[in-house]
Amino acid sequence: MRRIILITGGARSGKSTYAEKLALRLSPAPVYLATARIWDEEFRQRVLRHQKQRGPEWTNIEEEKELSRHRLEGRVVLIDCITLWCTNFFFDMNADTDRALAAIKAEFDRFTAQDATFIIVTNEIGMGGTSENELQRKFTDMQGWMNQYVAARADEVILMVSGIPFPVPKPHDP
Repeated sequence: MRRIILITGGARSGKSTYAEKLALRLSPAPVYLATARIWDEEFRQRVLRHQKQRGPEWTNIEEEKELSRHRLEGRVVLIDCITLWCTNFFFDMNADTDRALAAIKAEFDRFTAQDATFIIVTNEIGMGGTSENELQRKFTDMQGWMNQYVAARADEVILMVSGIPFPVPKPHDP
């Protein structure tokens, strides 16, 4: 049965750690779907260190954009993270937020149509101040809209604050 769990919060709030523990509770062999684009050697080393820390029980998949290329029916899949995934579309589409958001939503829907458990990590980048940089404001808007899109489709939403998970009740339509 398909299930979507969204884990959101600020930087270093404990999102990924919580998501990894949850995935391991739900499956002895979960999938870690990493969406980061490797942009320099320091980041490459960080990715390798994180993969090694996760251990052999994980199936690691690196995928910058086309999540739906991977058929993962019946699996527990941790997607870390939506923010980096959105960044890839945003920059590949020259910061055209409308076009990027449409492409991201379509790909999200194709991927999550599978019968799997999806644990999705994202950042609440809009909780800080408003940037003076126009490109950053555009991305923050797009990311916020995507977070809302995913949250509306999620079975559970968890807000992480200082390593503490807070289940977010789903509101009834007004």
